[in-house]
Amino acid sequence: MRPAPAPTLLDAAGWQDRAEAHAARVDRWVAPHLERRRRGEKHPVLDFLFTYYSETPGRLRRWHPGVGVALAPGADGPAPHAAWRFYATGDDGVVILDRSAYLAERASTVGFVRGLLDATAARPAFTGCFGLHEWAMVYRADERRHPLPLRLGRAGTDAVVEAHPVRCSHYDAFRFFTPEAVGRNRLQPTRETQVQLEQPGCLHATMDLYKWAYKLGPAVPGELLADCLDLAADVRELDMRASPYDLRDRGYEPVAIETPEGKAAYVAAQRGFTERGAALRSRLVAVCDQLFAPA
Repeated sequence: MRPAPAPTLLDAAGWQDRAEAHAARVDRWVAPHLERRRRGEKHPVLDFLFTYYSETPGRLRRWHPGVGVALAPGADGPAPHAAWRFYATGDDGVVILDRSAYLAERASTVGFVRGLLDATAARPAFTGCFGLHEWAMVYRADERRHPLPLRLGRAGTDAVVEAHPVRCSHYDAFRFFTPEAVGRNRLQPTRETQVQLEQPGCLHATMDLYKWAYKLGPAVPGELLADCLDLAADVRELDMRASPYDLRDRGYEPVAIETPEGKAAYVAAQRGFTERGAALRSRLVAVCDQLFAPA
């Protein structure tokens, strides 16, 4: 493995601008969420970014330079990162991620994430699932995860599941299948087989790039974290538009995957997300490699 490159030094104006830009960018998702939470309102699509995923709004708004980037002191002294976990401050006031301290606690996480991302990227993308995981989560069930009407009704929803092969490779989607749907899945993913089964066409694997980005924090630069968040939000919208739920009163037109036209629209969007995800996955792998690189 190549040695880590010399740190890049950002002057105070540079990192302050990037920190402000990051907070403004993620506020596209954070500010409405906080306002809904204040009013006690639920959002069937976007709450997923803050409930299924565990990064808090406060941590999300906090910009990090990423591994190998140092922050010069400003007029008021060292960057605020000096008081944050896993950062070290030199005698000259320059602040940088302390790789040794970070890896002493997070090396196993970095290794797992890198292995998973690398294995996922090495597989061909499968784009024939048509989002049926959401349908399998309500198959033959009286209770639903979301208090929303079914677009095709109970019988129509079950008929779609029964008329299509179900091939979900993502454990964290599969684990929410109804008992009646479990046996219909061609794969039986487990947590132990996650690295062996995840593939880059999977919408949930693509959304999870956001999870791995914040799990690797603060070694991931804020711009990469925000890119992953934006992609997760876009994928989540398709995920729910292609689901059995009727969200038209919330402004989401359905992608009717039970029709040839809906299937084509889903696959086209899925392929676009796969390309975006591949680029972000590569950037996350590069972060892992830089963390492990010899000094």
